Amino acid sequence: MVQLSHLDEQGRARMVDVSEKAITSRIAVACGTIRMQAKTLALILDAKIEKGDVFSVARVAGIMAAKKTSELIPMCHPLNITSVKIELTPKQKPARVDIEASVRVSGKTGVEMEAMTAVAVAGLTIYDMCKAVDRGMTIGEIRLVEKSGGKSGSFIRKE
Repeated sequence: MVQLSHLDEQGRARMVDVSEKAITSRIAVACGTIRMQAKTLALILDAKIEKGDVFSVARVAGIMAAKKTSELIPMCHPLNITSVKIELTPKQKPARVDIEASVRVSGKTGVEMEAMTAVAVAGLTIYDMCKAVDRGMTIGEIRLVEKSGGKSGSFIRKE
């Protein structure tokens, strides 16, 4: 059986000690989707959502979330993130916004959780800003698409 790194020999939760690991360049890319009614997407694209510029606010929220991940996810190391990019791509059929977060760090541990947290919070922000016109939106399919760097090497999702 594989030993989980976040459990000690007695099965108690612990933060992994990364003090002896080498500092390497690490990148993670995560994606997700928020589905909505076509009229909601049209309101976003026409800048007619009362709360403001949905994509600008969601982008900032995703960046902030990546930077705060260690405060939200137990045992996640605080990282000196060097870059966060959030891409929001509207799609018409079915009506949705595809969300992609790319996070970089030079550090001793990866940024997968930061990238996925950024996607989740960007989606939640879109929901919050548009819920007055569409409470039926769904956020989903949040997943790691690729990562590089560190001892475990590279990962590329095969979809």
